[in-house]
Amino acid sequence: MAAAPRDRLPPAPIDRIARPFQEFLHVEASSGIVLGACTLIALAFANSPWAPHWEAFWNTRLTIGAGALLLDYPLWYWINDALMAVFFFVVGLEIKRELVVGELREPSSRVLPVAAAIGGAVIPAAIYLFFQHDGPAARGWGVPMATDIAFVVGILALFGSRVPSALKIFILSLAIVDDLLAVSVIAIFYSSGADAVLLGGAAGGMFLMWILQRLGVRSLGVYALLGGAIWLLTLKGGVHPTVAGVALGLLAPARSLLKPEQVAQALERARESILAAQGKAQAELVAQTSETLQEAVSPARRLEHALHPWVAFGIMPVFALANAGVRFSPDAITSPIALAIAFALVAGKPLGILAGVWLALRLGLARLPTDVNWKMLSAAGVLSGIGFTMALFIASLGLPPDNLAHGKTGVLIGSVVAAAFGSFLLARALPRHE
Repeated sequence: MAAAPRDRLPPAPIDRIARPFQEFLHVEASSGIVLGACTLIALAFANSPWAPHWEAFWNTRLTIGAGALLLDYPLWYWINDALMAVFFFVVGLEIKRELVVGELREPSSRVLPVAAAIGGAVIPAAIYLFFQHDGPAARGWGVPMATDIAFVVGILALFGSRVPSALKIFILSLAIVDDLLAVSVIAIFYSSGADAVLLGGAAGGMFLMWILQRLGVRSLGVYALLGGAIWLLTLKGGVHPTVAGVALGLLAPARSLLKPEQVAQALERARESILAAQGKAQAELVAQTSETLQEAVSPARRLEHALHPWVAFGIMPVFALANAGVRFSPDAITSPIALAIAFALVAGKPLGILAGVWLALRLGLARLPTDVNWKMLSAAGVLSGIGFTMALFIASLGLPPDNLAHGKTGVLIGSVVAAAFGSFLLARALPRHE
């Protein structure tokens, strides 16, 4: 038999492993551009003569349901509590993937990003509390803890192949752990008035979902309805509903429903049947084989692949439009809250990340990734000070309304400075092409 043409050879195993990682980077890099454009639009409207109309639009009330199930909230609330629950669901899927089949599956590979993420969360929070240790604004300590991976990956993409793969993997792993810490903070410190009965119902719903998975139920509609009920029970139960989004993402099976040998057998049988058939029967066999092979991809991977573009190019930009519209004023820019957040992001984030890495290395629990040095880690730490999406989100939960504009101003200033300074450091740290 003649050899297959070179351009039709199946991809090498390393290419198949790397493809999801490359797709993730591509989506995140493009999303960062769209997110930046929407931020500029929101800022332009908020600082224009149309600012009152812009604010009134996002305060438009949207009512759904009736009686005990009545949900009557302004538009921005629906975005922050409903659409962002989908964002956090995808975060949960990403965390599950990394823990089961990704870079965090081996205990030894978890130590460095976990240590870096903990340091990068604790130090910024401590710096903020040092400046804002009393009064209502003290609840904003969680604002400078999180990293916006879309903007960070977008900046990394500008440097192309100069960025070592190990550095990209470290930053993505750090961001995954960072998101998990942020969700934990939201669940524990930014939820109040918990109703044990309703939250018990939400927990029961998650247990029922787990049972349905074990019974082999595949209906997406059943899981969507059950997920909606869990979201509602969590919302009414006093815990922020985005926590339910992450929990549901973590419940999704992250391993294939078919074993590799089953996939190989199915392909061989399908090949023989398709070659023996003709015309319409052949086309139907191809379609059936394609549907069968869907089972070779884990449910978590299929959901993440389907939802990630919607989150990156739909939910996150809409969130930016609704939340990034800050009216700049001398009082807001120079307010103690804004300065504390900006300083915590720009200085606290890299200091905490480097301290975490140093401690892990000092204790012999980890080693530096291949082709990554301290200069690159320093640049990555500064870039991690781009807090944007998660920082704005936590600001809306932790800061009182009178201080919210100051907090958002600090997030924007700190993120811009971190992006500019981090890019400068990264350009100097990366090897130059000959």
